[in-house]
Amino acid sequence: MKTIKFGLKSSEVYYLNELLEKLKYSVIVSDYFGTQTNKAVKDFQLKNNLVVDGIVGLKTWSALIEKSKEEFSSNNKLLSEQNLIDFSKAHNLELAVVKAVNEVESGGKGFLVDGRPKILFEGHIFWKELEKRNIDPANYANANNQDVLYKNYTKKYYLGGAAEYTRLEKAIRLNPDKKFSDAAKCSASWGLYQIMGFNAVSIGYASIDEYVKKMYLNEGEQLKAFGMFLATNNLIGLLRNKKWADFALKYNGPAYKTNKYDEKLMKAYAKFSA
Repeated sequence: MKTIKFGLKSSEVYYLNELLEKLKYSVIVSDYFGTQTNKAVKDFQLKNNLVVDGIVGLKTWSALIEKSKEEFSSNNKLLSEQNLIDFSKAHNLELAVVKAVNEVESGGKGFLVDGRPKILFEGHIFWKELEKRNIDPANYANANNQDVLYKNYTKKYYLGGAAEYTRLEKAIRLNPDKKFSDAAKCSASWGLYQIMGFNAVSIGYASIDEYVKKMYLNEGEQLKAFGMFLATNNLIGLLRNKKWADFALKYNGPAYKTNKYDEKLMKAYAKFSA
């Protein structure tokens, strides 16, 4: 693991925050090394006879991983080279194209350290999903539920990591009716590619429950879901013809220009095809 410290933003920081959360530190699980993370790291270093400098290098990483006794330590859930080869053959795509898209569009890791798929719960989508099922969300919107049920999009209630499951479960518990469970699961994005649950049936799954079950298996299944999503939305042809800007626009929306997704895809392809 690379050395990280206060102020950095990276996938390694996300993993650090996951480990700290598992060790009962009050941190927001994100890819930013902020004040809370810095405080937690220094406290961990102090309690484990390490130099208290807030810098997470080899010794601190080793101690964190050992102390966390992480359950998700094997590679049986991780994406493999064969998964990418199979994907490229299934969709008649160059392997370099598949690797480029995987590098740019994946979240880096599809699972939490406890072995559950990574999710992000969207309360405004939950509102819409309840309406789809002829349930008036206003009847359940109150101060106690404002973090899981709201009409308009906001990042305000994001917690990240395992805490997103706490939000999901809270939404499910609003009512024992199966419609609430389905609506809640449809309101979370799942796994390596963060495909929203409400896409499940339209891309080929029998139900939201089948989709969620598959997301729990491994990153290879999450890659399959990504392929089903791309095929359903007519994006495979754009990749086949390397129309990076057109693909980025349809997959990421107009913000792709700001984030330079098309340029990132082009550079990644050049690297993998070399």
